[in-house]
Amino acid sequence: MNELKTSRPTGRHWAALVLTSGVLALAACGDKAADQPTAAPQANTTPPVVAPQANTDQAAVDAKAKAEQMTSDAKTSTESAASSAGASMKQGAEDAKEGVKSAGSTVARVMDDAAITASISTGLAKDSDLSAVKIDVDTKNGDVVLKGPAPNAAAKERAEAIAKTVEGVKSVDNQLVIKTM
Repeated sequence: MNELKTSRPTGRHWAALVLTSGVLALAACGDKAADQPTAAPQANTTPPVVAPQANTDQAAVDAKAKAEQMTSDAKTSTESAASSAGASMKQGAEDAKEGVKSAGSTVARVMDDAAITASISTGLAKDSDLSAVKIDVDTKNGDVVLKGPAPNAAAKERAEAIAKTVEGVKSVDNQLVIKTM
């Protein structure tokens, strides 16, 4: 048994149906106009029937124009984002440069403090009265603190004098305690 398959009309079917109906309607009107006497021309009140091909062509032109506009917008947006990213990267590089300079000065200051501490400890070790005792030398930003025992008042004063002669020392806090040995 053969069954007839039916399908729903597509947009082209509808367009063809409308076009055919319009042609038939115009043909029917044309016969009546030939039978009647000629009168003053009347304005055409029916909108012109546009061929489906023309609609498709116009839609393609519109789609192309819209795609070109969207491409242009995307390009502009991408260029703007790239420019902004470039500026951010440049600022980041400048910030990193400043950070390295700051870190470098911090390292130099710590190295200077370590050098000051080493120089003072070396000077104290050369003194016969101070080399036998354990004196802690702490340096921070050029400020020196001496802690520990001193065998006598003269040795305490010499320790402070040795510390003050080292280059880079800003101040000396002598906290040595005199203890007889």
